[in-house]
Amino acid sequence: MSSVQSEGQRKPAIVILDFGSQYSELIARRVRETEVFSVVLGYSTSAEELSALAPRGIILSGGPNSVYADEAPLCDPAIWDLGIPVLGVCYGMQLMVQQLGGQVVAASGRAEYGKAPLLVDDPTDLLTNVDTGSTMWMSHGDSVEALPKGFVRLAHTANTPEAAIANHNRHLYGVQFHPEVVHSTCGMAMIRNFVYHICECEPDWTTDAFIDEAVNHVREQVGSKRVLLALSGGVDSSTLAFLLKKAIGDQLTCMFIDQGFMRKGEPEFLMDFFDRKFNINVEYISARERFVKKLDGITDPEAKRKIIGTEFIRVFEEESRRLGPFDYLAQGTLYPDVIESAGTNVDPKTGERVAVKIKSHHNVGGLPKDLQFKLVEPLRKLFKDEVRKVGRSLGLPEEIVRRHPFPGPGLAIRILGEVTEEKLDCLRDADLIVREEVSAAGLYHDIWQAFAVLLPVRSVGVMGDKRTYAWPIVLRCVSSEDGMTADWSRLPYDLMETISNRIVNEVKGVNRVVMDITSKPPGTIEWE
Repeated sequence: MSSVQSEGQRKPAIVILDFGSQYSELIARRVRETEVFSVVLGYSTSAEELSALAPRGIILSGGPNSVYADEAPLCDPAIWDLGIPVLGVCYGMQLMVQQLGGQVVAASGRAEYGKAPLLVDDPTDLLTNVDTGSTMWMSHGDSVEALPKGFVRLAHTANTPEAAIANHNRHLYGVQFHPEVVHSTCGMAMIRNFVYHICECEPDWTTDAFIDEAVNHVREQVGSKRVLLALSGGVDSSTLAFLLKKAIGDQLTCMFIDQGFMRKGEPEFLMDFFDRKFNINVEYISARERFVKKLDGITDPEAKRKIIGTEFIRVFEEESRRLGPFDYLAQGTLYPDVIESAGTNVDPKTGERVAVKIKSHHNVGGLPKDLQFKLVEPLRKLFKDEVRKVGRSLGLPEEIVRRHPFPGPGLAIRILGEVTEEKLDCLRDADLIVREEVSAAGLYHDIWQAFAVLLPVRSVGVMGDKRTYAWPIVLRCVSSEDGMTADWSRLPYDLMETISNRIVNEVKGVNRVVMDITSKPPGTIEWE
């Protein structure tokens, strides 16, 4: 994995060592909620490297392996002697026990998954202000059979005798549950206890601090050179535009490429908002026919993303020669983009993330090898909620800050199968109805994303006593905190009925509306 140097000049107060857990990045996000800077590194990071970083604390993530397996991922055992407080979570706790002389065994009837009441035995240090009987989220098949010398029990559950443990003298702690997930009712209290009281961190990872550091870093990186930004109108690129405007002023040129895959009315809104209201230089490039033609006959979603991403860069290169020269390309790449494009599995032999792609993100996976720009990505290690906070602090209006996320390739990946002008017009009209009705119901800001998907199949319907043979529209509405996980939104029945009736009656080529009620995981938010 990348070193901390890629995070900018600030060193992390808390380092999370990743053993392949789906929650590793969520741990980092929870620590940041305490206004303490944290980063995720590979579990093979050596004690020497960690010592050089001088973090105030280390958290060992969970993971899918058993610590007694032949190829179990192990941390450098010298970490235990650094004198830095360590918190082991699930697999991290079991690893701590195993390496320090305790014993971990297969559960043998003591496996525990889901919610469980935590019974507190020692309400000090890690468990200060944690109520006995509070709910914790369990997910383990192995259990601690014997504690290492010097460790004591802090808490237990009905099925797990050693649910939380500690060696107070060495500042080593372990929990057999996930305090970082929302299901753990006192989880944040534990994280605050570890970060503030045990590690004695200062809450200095604030929005204003990030902006100051990012502005200085961009100025150092760019110097007097000019920067080109692909502006989409979403919160990521909009926040980036405001940040770069603050950092380098007129050295920034924003380019809005109308590739024909935007939502209805967005090109006009974007030009009016940025160019005329906020005096940010935006060059409008009309390239609809060019992009649609490139997707002729293409049905694979990954191929669509790569083609669109490559074509974006090609247009940038052509237009930059006309408007430039430009040395840098700015991208609104976020932490979840990087995570999903790289995959989240960890190779137990190397400690590196395994490149198992879920999907290629437009900001990450679509870049051609002969890219002529150097990249500026100051938002690369932020989660979506952090970006919104930065946007507000920079003066970005709420109508942009709270807009629903929209994928870089746009409607092209919400049309399954081949993309045509007819399908694009159809989906634009249906998508507008979804957003209008969700807004009218006062639910727009309660939902992470609300949109329509067009499927490449036709079904029989009846309209005005006539047989129809038309496309179905999928209604996709999800609730989420950061896009890493999501649940489907429980819309009121009357709202779903209104949306369905309007789409069928007003959108040409559609005779059926269905709803996607799949969470993430196992599904993704987008359909492609």
